[in-house]
Amino acid sequence: MRRLLLVALLASLLLGRFAAAQDRFPGTEWEPVPPAQSGWSEPLLADVQYWSKQIHSTAFMVVHRGAVVAEWGDTAKRTELASVRKSLLSALIGIAVAERKISLDSTLAQLGIDDNAPSLTEAEKQATVRMLLEARSGVYHAALYETPAMAKQRPARGSHEPGTFWYYNNWDFNALGTIYEQATHENIYDAFERDFAAPMQFQDFDRAQQRKTVNARASAHPAYHFYFSTRDMARVGYLMLRDGIWKGREIVPKAWVRRITTVVTPVAEMNPSSLRSGPFGYGYLWWIWDGPFNTGPYRGAYTGVGAVGQFLTVLPALDMVVAHKTRQGQASVSRPEYLSVLDAVIAAKCK
Repeated sequence: MRRLLLVALLASLLLGRFAAAQDRFPGTEWEPVPPAQSGWSEPLLADVQYWSKQIHSTAFMVVHRGAVVAEWGDTAKRTELASVRKSLLSALIGIAVAERKISLDSTLAQLGIDDNAPSLTEAEKQATVRMLLEARSGVYHAALYETPAMAKQRPARGSHEPGTFWYYNNWDFNALGTIYEQATHENIYDAFERDFAAPMQFQDFDRAQQRKTVNARASAHPAYHFYFSTRDMARVGYLMLRDGIWKGREIVPKAWVRRITTVVTPVAEMNPSSLRSGPFGYGYLWWIWDGPFNTGPYRGAYTGVGAVGQFLTVLPALDMVVAHKTRQGQASVSRPEYLSVLDAVIAAKCK
């Protein structure tokens, strides 16, 4: 009987700690906690900070169980998210799907989606919204905000049937923005402010600073940019960690959060083949630790990735979010460099 009572007491304490973590959300500001009190090594975190500065990180936040255990750099400054914008769009689209404004099985032909000369072929128009979210559309039209390297690697038009080949394709991502606005009759930034920034009490979001790149001669589909502070970026990561729930309110449907962070394209099928050395597969606009890399602290982990060193990483196994920023025009932080810092962050967690 005493053993049963002891087990029940320990279970109650553990559940209480878990519930407390689940219930902890930032208000108008994030709550900081002393690292040592929450099972972290302060000397090791100091080493992480030193290393991140050496690789030219400009802002860094570690959120554990809903509180900030490490933060340095100008986390209030709004800078471009680069391709992390695509991960944000996946969440917005989930709301529209739940409201039956967007069907994942609708084809480009059914939606009236085309592009400037040369226009899409009938085969390309058979790509669905789902395929665009998966970066498997097979549409290899020129796209806005496509880097020279992306343009050089882009497959030839008609080389792959829709749904059969993964390629990180800005045309897919930009066309999804067009599809969202066409289906909802609403500007992406207005919708994001209403559905995310306002209820989640973003500290630094400025609707007026958000903008698109438009160049109709290259493509009919704008590239939509987001400018966030690191601490607001971390709020998005924490929303994802909590399965789309913010202080008891469903912002994004839980089933959608699970869907977009589940591997569709495994690491072994990524293109170009250099990506197959890991660690990422791909879901719906999120990069996901996959195969032999999806283990231990990285089990179930996923990340948004943007040019020159923008990263928003969610680590469910550790109840942790890491937000990392650099600035355009400054030194770039490569993916391997960031992953080495992320490993060091994890090593600093003692319990």
